[in-house]
Amino acid sequence: MKKIDIENEEEKQEVPAEETTEQPAEKAQAEQEDNSPEAQLEKALAEVEEWKDKYLRQAAEFDNYRKRVVKEKADLIRNGGERVMTAILPIIDDFERARDNMDRMEDIAAVKEGVELIIEKFLTSLKREGLEKIDAVGKPFDVDFHEAIATVPGQPDEMRGKVLDCVQTGYTLNDKVIRHAKVAVAE
Repeated sequence: MKKIDIENEEEKQEVPAEETTEQPAEKAQAEQEDNSPEAQLEKALAEVEEWKDKYLRQAAEFDNYRKRVVKEKADLIRNGGERVMTAILPIIDDFERARDNMDRMEDIAAVKEGVELIIEKFLTSLKREGLEKIDAVGKPFDVDFHEAIATVPGQPDEMRGKVLDCVQTGYTLNDKVIRHAKVAVAE
């Protein structure tokens, strides 16, 4: 509270400024000035500037987020196969060792067994990454998994609509078909 000094003949006395200086008419005039169109306009303009600043900051933040997501997505696409390639590298090493030793090997059965082991290792690595073979032979024909390239007439009734032979193996990756099995179906 602001105080002003008023001198009396006998002593100085402090009296609160509000009690002595401000009149009810002055208070009303100050309130009226706050409600004047100019004051309201200034208040509205200040609020508009505040909202504009918030909007610009939000838009900039969203734009930065969008750019970051696009960059992360591009990195995933570019380097997405890195894990698979890392899993395949030891298998490539095995194939190279097998190739280098084939000339020196006299036992064809041992070479064949080595290649079979490498293929099994390769399929196991791919399975860890989510790749699965589509089992087709003996199963009912399903357009979601099979592509019929031939029909075989004259089959027993219990075989009708079932896959007799698989010409090319189909595969799924994480339960999504990436290659349909090419099959011959009994008619």
